[in-house]
Amino acid sequence: MDTKGAGRSLAWLAAVWGASRAVLLLTVFKVITVTGPDVTSDVSVIYRGWYEVLRQGTFPLDDVTWQYPPAAALAVLSPGLLPFLDYTDAFFVLACLTDLAVLCLLLRYGGQPGRSRRGAWLWTAAVPLLGPTVYARYDVMVTAVAVAALLVAARHPRSFGVLTAIGAMVKVWPALLLAGSFRRRPWASAVVTASGLAALFAVSMPGAFAFLTFQRDRGTEVESLGALVFHVARHFGWEGQVLLNYGSIEFLGPYVGVVSTAALVLTGAAFGWLVLWRLRVARTDELTLAEAAFTAVLLFTVTSRVISPQYLVWLIGLAAVCLTHRATRMTAPALMVVAASLVTVLEFPLGFVHVVTSDWYGVTLMFVRNGLLVAASLVAARRLWRSTVSPERAAAPAAADHADGKTVSS
Repeated sequence: MDTKGAGRSLAWLAAVWGASRAVLLLTVFKVITVTGPDVTSDVSVIYRGWYEVLRQGTFPLDDVTWQYPPAAALAVLSPGLLPFLDYTDAFFVLACLTDLAVLCLLLRYGGQPGRSRRGAWLWTAAVPLLGPTVYARYDVMVTAVAVAALLVAARHPRSFGVLTAIGAMVKVWPALLLAGSFRRRPWASAVVTASGLAALFAVSMPGAFAFLTFQRDRGTEVESLGALVFHVARHFGWEGQVLLNYGSIEFLGPYVGVVSTAALVLTGAAFGWLVLWRLRVARTDELTLAEAAFTAVLLFTVTSRVISPQYLVWLIGLAAVCLTHRATRMTAPALMVVAASLVTVLEFPLGFVHVVTSDWYGVTLMFVRNGLLVAASLVAARRLWRSTVSPERAAAPAAADHADGKTVSS
């Protein structure tokens, strides 16, 4: 074993992480000025306002921008753990520490037999491509929970279920980590944990589930796949508007409801594909679990009515978990996500005015970014299917194998 070579590689990794994160911190602390809208206002204004309300023992009932499950309150309240810092500063510090925790997890599991540290390198290189947004949203925190859940799944299936449920109660999407889980223990522990948390918040804090109504009323956000229809239509006389609505910049006007409904239909189709895959899958193991989670979140992100820049943090984290496995088939879609992350920072915050005005530069950025995500989704789905659904088994559900005890893990 080349210990010197491994030591040099880790030293380079630490240096790249440290330098890139120093730049991120300088941008959120506004030592370095970034062109475009102030991405830190979500923390200094919105999160801080929620923090003051949540401290009183209730959810922000009159704020339609509160569109998150009840455990999101824990992320918003977390800066209180650093009372010696201002709320905004404490949030940025905690985001950076969470980023470091993810790196440490990827390094620890990537150093095991049959594993790779490519996941740690991907996380280190891709996260800063999103710019200051990554530290100015709480998505890095919920991503850390999801990464931890997938990494412990093989040896601690109950912990996997608990962490998945906690993540889902913070921001819903980690529930998709269960897409590739065929064992009862993770599902049971997830259901018990989610039910317990839901009950706890329901009886202790009014308005725990008001977010469901606010989410239902959202429209088509300007960065989503469906928004491309209106970006182009504006050049041909479409009479709609771009306005701040339910906390995001959305298209409002003729046919927006149709496109939003189409997005929901596509999400339903993605869910149907995942169900079909589960019925026909022939092989399940730890790698399949990670790749199914990555594929599921890709599909649901692409078909969503909203694709905010911070959503890329989820995909980077799950792609990094896949790349900790030497045998992963997700290298190509992972690299597409990295490329999409670079284009994302060009459209937000750097070029957001071009996106909002739908000029050809902004439209091109959105076609490229969303095109990369669509391509990553299709490639990931195809590779997941081909690697786990053998031709001779494609016509029969995998339930028989599971009953015979042939499932390897998770």
